[in-house]
Amino acid sequence: MLDRYLWGGVSRVSPEAPVPVVLLDRETESAGAAANVALNLSNLGIHARLVGLVGDDSEGDRLLELIALSVIDGSSIQILKDWPTTTKTRVIGGHQQMLRIDREDTKPIAKEAGKKLLQQILKQLNLEPTPGAVILSDYGKGVLSEEICQAIIESANKMKIPILVDPKGVNYKKYRGATTLTPNRKELATALPFPIEDLPGLLSAGEKMCDDLNLDFLTVTLSEQGIALLDTNSGPKRIPAVTREVYDVSGAGDTVVSTFAAGLAVGLDKMDALHLANLAAGVVVGKVGTTPINQLDLIAALSSEEAMGQSAKICTLQSALTQIEGWKKAGDKIVFTNGCFDLLHTGHVTYMEDARNLGSRLIIGLNTDKSVRKLKGPSRPIIHEKDRARVLAAMASVDMVILFDEETPLTLINSVRPDILAKGADYTEETVVGASQVKSWGGQVALIPLVEGHSSSRIMDNIKTPKE
Repeated sequence: MLDRYLWGGVSRVSPEAPVPVVLLDRETESAGAAANVALNLSNLGIHARLVGLVGDDSEGDRLLELIALSVIDGSSIQILKDWPTTTKTRVIGGHQQMLRIDREDTKPIAKEAGKKLLQQILKQLNLEPTPGAVILSDYGKGVLSEEICQAIIESANKMKIPILVDPKGVNYKKYRGATTLTPNRKELATALPFPIEDLPGLLSAGEKMCDDLNLDFLTVTLSEQGIALLDTNSGPKRIPAVTREVYDVSGAGDTVVSTFAAGLAVGLDKMDALHLANLAAGVVVGKVGTTPINQLDLIAALSSEEAMGQSAKICTLQSALTQIEGWKKAGDKIVFTNGCFDLLHTGHVTYMEDARNLGSRLIIGLNTDKSVRKLKGPSRPIIHEKDRARVLAAMASVDMVILFDEETPLTLINSVRPDILAKGADYTEETVVGASQVKSWGGQVALIPLVEGHSSSRIMDNIKTPKE
């Protein structure tokens, strides 16, 4: 498709009818639909081969020009006589889409045209290097028939290539055997059919569809509620939406399927690939117009999420227990340790890495300033509790930080009920607070060797009396 934009400002209402008047400022055009999917891929550093149709018209010529200006391999795009290039013209007033005008023909293409298209697709599948993934971007414009879809899916499956489908319409049977479909909530509800308001029921019905269509899994975008991955082997999983101001959802579905496919193509786990796709979608909806994702924006989104994620590791006990319950249900082994962690040093870092390696999740019980003063006197701590917590949360080995006011972490240990209680090897099992409690529910106590010559006290002594 060709995406055309008419940009301008709005300052008055027409005297002829109650509609806004847009004072035209500029016009832009971009490659849309499957071409936008390919642009998303190429902007992420993925080599994309694009196969599809354009009409024999000026819009088709312009679309081919835009594709030629990119690094996409568009050599297999065919020009179809007596068929208009699908064109969407959007009128933008300020940051708001005011109107969209579509020019299209959605009748099924002729059998001969479909046959030539399929031959070209199968040829591309067998070129070297073998594709890392195949995307069927279906926009319901009469191009992807059941016969074409099934031939592509069968060939890709034989070659063990993941095949992702951005579906359209209600006949999802034509996609049977694909790796995954990526409908949005409304599309899934329409295809089943099922009431859109009942999200749990809709996702449950989606799981059954997954089995019926012999999909590996189903991926459902849920707008402000994130993305759900439906897999009958492991149950539904959800990735929360990225909180952003939404200006335009145009092309967001293209970004999701392309980034997801890119992740799977390079060997990412499907949840990690979907996580990236979710972040990418959050970036593009914050821009006006069909805008593909790029590496720099995605890296920036990851960095921003990492910083937010580090802060989110610092929990109140109540919120911590909810998260810990989820970890335990997922089969994660919980490791707990505690301390003041004032003036963090190499010994602390090595100790926490070793503790984390004992299980799946490491929880730190951190003494508050009040608690540290009770233990070590009025001159301690050197570092404020919020700063100590933030530094600990920035460590890759730490999954959660919980502050506690008491002199000992016994109450916290009884609440968390860890599988492993870790302390330094300068303790004995008998002197570890909470050891008997942890063992009473089947847990273990682990004593971790310390790094010689490193302690907060030694650092402070060196500051007071520098070495010659």
